[in-house]
Amino acid sequence: MLQAAAQAVSAGVPMGADRTRLIAVTVLTSMDRKAMREAGIGGSPLTRAVKLAELAKECGVDGVVASVQEAKAIRKACGREFLIVTPGVRPKNEIASMARDDQARTASPAEAIKAGADFLVVGRPIIAAEDPRAAAQAIVEEIASAK
Repeated sequence: MLQAAAQAVSAGVPMGADRTRLIAVTVLTSMDRKAMREAGIGGSPLTRAVKLAELAKECGVDGVVASVQEAKAIRKACGREFLIVTPGVRPKNEIASMARDDQARTASPAEAIKAGADFLVVGRPIIAAEDPRAAAQAIVEEIASAK
């Protein structure tokens, strides 16, 4: 399935032209080890996410969605050019105070950047903020300070 998707993305794109990037999902950030076991998935989120990322890369996928906790190991296993998209990102000052909602594995924007993430998914901390613009700006500043 992943190979077919990778081929479909590349089909008809002239050589050298920019193309859509294909991203696969590893282990949902809403799943911890217990939830994985209940779903019949063995191993730790880290082990499973790295294995799925390696499989995706072998199939021609450009990158994966994975939690910050797995990003460093995926970067090491799959290389610098392999894209990593990290959801479950929460501003550092809100991680302790914010309800975890459905996210079992969260991290701050700075932690995500330091772990090797290429793209961060930040939704609720901005949408739920009293001042969404200020919340987004604070996240941008936290990212800049991590580089």
